[in-house]
Amino acid sequence: MPKPTKGPRLGGGPAHERLLLANLASALFTHKSIKTTETKAKRLRPLAERLVTFAKRGDLHARRRVLSILGNKEAVHILFTEIAPLVAEREGGYTRITKLGFRKGDNAPMAQIELVLEPVTKNPSAKKAAAAAEAAKAPKQEAPKAAAEVVEEVAEDVVETEGVEAPVVDEAPAAEAPAEEAAAAEEAPADEKAAE
Repeated sequence: MPKPTKGPRLGGGPAHERLLLANLASALFTHKSIKTTETKAKRLRPLAERLVTFAKRGDLHARRRVLSILGNKEAVHILFTEIAPLVAEREGGYTRITKLGFRKGDNAPMAQIELVLEPVTKNPSAKKAAAAAEAAKAPKQEAPKAAAEVVEEVAEDVVETEGVEAPVVDEAPAAEAPAEEAAAAEEAPADEKAAE
C-alpha cells in the first residue's frame, strides 16, 4: 500500500487530491486571488510556487510540465505570459496567505491566497552600504581642507591689503597625519603575518 503524503488529506484519495490542487492552482493563476480553507491554501502554496518557478524558466519543456500538472491551457497561458514577467525579479515567495476568520456554516477556518505581483525593492547589501557610507564620509573629510585653503587665501589677501604679515597656517603636518596612520595600519597586518 502506498504511503500517504504528510499533512492533512484533501479529498478521498491521492488522485482526487491531485485534481483538487490542480483546480485550485488554475483558479489562483486565472483570478490572481482565491478564498478557500486554510488547509487547502497551505497545501496549494508549494505547488503554486513550483509552477511559477517553471513559468519563470519559460521554455517549452517547462510549459509542457506545467500543462501536465494543471490540465488547463488558459491558466498555463496566463501563468507564462502575464504572471511570469511580473515576478521575474522575485527570488521566491510568489504567494501570500491571509487568514480571514471562520466560515459561517461549518466554522471552518478560511484564508485568502493571492499572488504577490508587486515589484521587488532590493535592500542594499552590507558591503554596498559600507561603501556608500565611506563615500559619504570622504567628501566631508576633504571639505575642512578646502575651507583651510580658503582661509589661507583670505589671510594672504588681508596681508596684501594691510601690509602686515599674517601668520602662515601650515597644513602639511595635518595632511601627513592620516597618511602616517594609513601606513601604520598597513604595516600592522604584515607584522602579524610575520609573527605567525
